[in-house]
Amino acid sequence: MRRIYTILLAVASFAALTSVYAAPAAFAETSVLGDACKNNSSVICKQSENAESKTTTFITNLTNLLLFAIGVISIVMIIIGGIKYTTSNGDSSQITSAKNTILYAVVGLVIALMAYGIVRYVVSQFS
Repeated sequence: MRRIYTILLAVASFAALTSVYAAPAAFAETSVLGDACKNNSSVICKQSENAESKTTTFITNLTNLLLFAIGVISIVMIIIGGIKYTTSNGDSSQITSAKNTILYAVVGLVIALMAYGIVRYVVSQFS
């Protein structure tokens, strides 16, 4: 079972790293109006830039809020797993349950941090 978790973590790490470093350069220019607004100060161009920055800010704030919530939940689950572990009184099923609780909380936190990095990279490419 531990081998499966190790393989899954390795595959997830590889996928996260390759998706971050292998992103195509075609997404570097993301303006909806493209070259039309490069040297133009019209109202439409200003509104387009303002809307893009609001969207980027919203996505960044939402991601930060979700990461904070996942972090709090993971820490609480690690504490619960630790309490279950110390109160198991040598019962092997309770010890296994406590270890799984801690393991799943840590894996969830690692996945959340990797997702945060990916989202932050994508948002930086679009802003």
